[in-house]
Amino acid sequence: MKKIILPLFIFLFFIANNIYGKTIELTSPNKEIKVSIRIGDKIYYSVFYNNDLLLEECHMQLSLSDRVLGEQPKLKKQKQLLINETLSPIVPLKYASVNNHYTQLTLNFQGDYGVEFRVFDDGVAYRFITNYKDETIVMGEDFAINFPTDYLAHMQQQHGFKTAYEEPYTHIRTKDFPSQERKMCVLPLLLDTEKGYKILISESDLSDYPAMFLQGTTGNGMISTFPKAPLEFGEDGDRSLKILKEADYIAKTSGKRNYPWRYFVITKDDTQILENTMTYKLAAKNEISEPSWIKPGQASWEWWNGASPYGPDVNFIAGFNMDTYKYFIDFAAKYGVEYLVMDEGWAKSTRDPYTPNPTVDVHEIIRYGKEKNVGVFLWLTWLTVENNFELFKTFEEWGVKGVKIDFMDRSDQWMVNYYERVAKEAAKHNLLVDFHGSFKPAGLEYKYPNVISYEGVRGMEQMGGCYPDNSIYLPFLRNAVGPMDYTPGAMISMQSDTYGGRSGDRPNSASIGTRAYQMALFVIFESGIQMLADNPTLYYRNHECAEFITQVPTTWDETRVLEAVVGEYAIVAKRKGDTWFIGGMTNSKERERTFELSLDFLPKDKTLHMTSFEDGINAGRQAMDYRKKEITVAAGDKITVKMVRNGGWAAKIE
Repeated sequence: MKKIILPLFIFLFFIANNIYGKTIELTSPNKEIKVSIRIGDKIYYSVFYNNDLLLEECHMQLSLSDRVLGEQPKLKKQKQLLINETLSPIVPLKYASVNNHYTQLTLNFQGDYGVEFRVFDDGVAYRFITNYKDETIVMGEDFAINFPTDYLAHMQQQHGFKTAYEEPYTHIRTKDFPSQERKMCVLPLLLDTEKGYKILISESDLSDYPAMFLQGTTGNGMISTFPKAPLEFGEDGDRSLKILKEADYIAKTSGKRNYPWRYFVITKDDTQILENTMTYKLAAKNEISEPSWIKPGQASWEWWNGASPYGPDVNFIAGFNMDTYKYFIDFAAKYGVEYLVMDEGWAKSTRDPYTPNPTVDVHEIIRYGKEKNVGVFLWLTWLTVENNFELFKTFEEWGVKGVKIDFMDRSDQWMVNYYERVAKEAAKHNLLVDFHGSFKPAGLEYKYPNVISYEGVRGMEQMGGCYPDNSIYLPFLRNAVGPMDYTPGAMISMQSDTYGGRSGDRPNSASIGTRAYQMALFVIFESGIQMLADNPTLYYRNHECAEFITQVPTTWDETRVLEAVVGEYAIVAKRKGDTWFIGGMTNSKERERTFELSLDFLPKDKTLHMTSFEDGINAGRQAMDYRKKEITVAAGDKITVKMVRNGGWAAKIE
């Protein structure tokens, strides 16, 4: 008898077409998460964690122009698989390798469509699959979820679909969502069941389809809503277009396709939210056959500080000119910073990507940067890129390393396709892409890993509108679904009660939060390009801080979350090679928080050196106050970490 060993379990079962009320259960590999699927007049599902009901009688439908998928469904067959594989991301923001372990259920229905479920040890996902020969018009989609009790929802709310995903977080009861002035929210959304579980909702493998938004329903639930497909545009200044006419549908797409994944990360420990890799596990496979040219890194950046170096070593007029850019390149070279981002101001006109500002010789800056081993990114509006799509070839010839594309502020089908067209064309010419004025990551960054970051965050560009009480939610929401260009690195730090008026604006840009908090963000926040937002003058004057943050990698081999509570604090340890970094951040609610951290993750039988930066004794009042310490540590040691209000803690162990 021939023995066959398979790495997965396959179960195939044919059932009659007219079964009604059929219930199918699918459990995670560790048996803790269960999805109960009921086939009735719709496709219903409920989600349990250790038999605790978290989502109740949710349903899905895909409304096409000539039929509704999921309405009176007739199940033809089902197939279950157990998958256990190892994935290796091109740009490893958390881990060099990711275990992708799940049970999968594919339901095939009469009418040439199917629904695929996957249940992981940390979540649930599903998607529609269609198998039609002709183009399909999608009128709408129901992602309808119901909650058994009143949950607390952390979200970004909008009045409409035009958004850069930069709104502050709001925190409302799910039963109150329908009565809110701002009637909908973007993804990701985080639900607190207040019974020990958190549920993070987002999407992945978003392609040729609009991004999903959510609205509240009167029955304590939420339902999806989508921007319509735009048909006609009109001018709206130098960096965008107005939508003059919309279709009555949300997408016109291929009839044979997989639709975006709708997913739930489900945890009973807040640390697991930060460690999740669900967007990656569900994303389309890498399309770049030879990706060795993709080099993540840090970047010196002139916009946030107004291109305004000063002091005895600056013997030139500062601004968007040759001397200033070379000064920034010299700084980057001194500290090993990989890139310079030239933001708005390098070009004579925002509409013309080929004619530099008369005071800026871009070719000389690129040459000088190459001599110093510093690559150059150029900022552009999305509209200028669209009107000059051949610029990618030109920029490659110039020696540009990447583009920062801004002000999309939309996520309809046309704009989602624009992102992918840009990523694909940029990849042809070995160019990295950083999207600003963008929606959240939803898998494109894995399909085209030259997309190394997105903004889509209330980051430091908001100056005083960016504050720790909001930013503390980012590791649990926005950064939990993908790379985030927050632009940290302020060297002028203030507490919120001293930041007012124009005291923190350019050219003396400042941030709310302590110095140690700013330093910790480089460890905690994930981005394939991590900006050093401040002025080289201030980094030179704060050499020991600049030296630390420029040593923090942008990619990692391992991530361990040591302490985390949503909206309160997060302390994360990350490893690159043999070196560990630790970063901690907190909000303004407590005058001081104290943690005892175990260093049990360190290699055994080794004595290591730890350099740490902590909030100074007066940091709760004077946010610039910090203390640098150096000690020896070993595996199993316990260290005490203190953070003041809006404070932080950062360390390197080597």
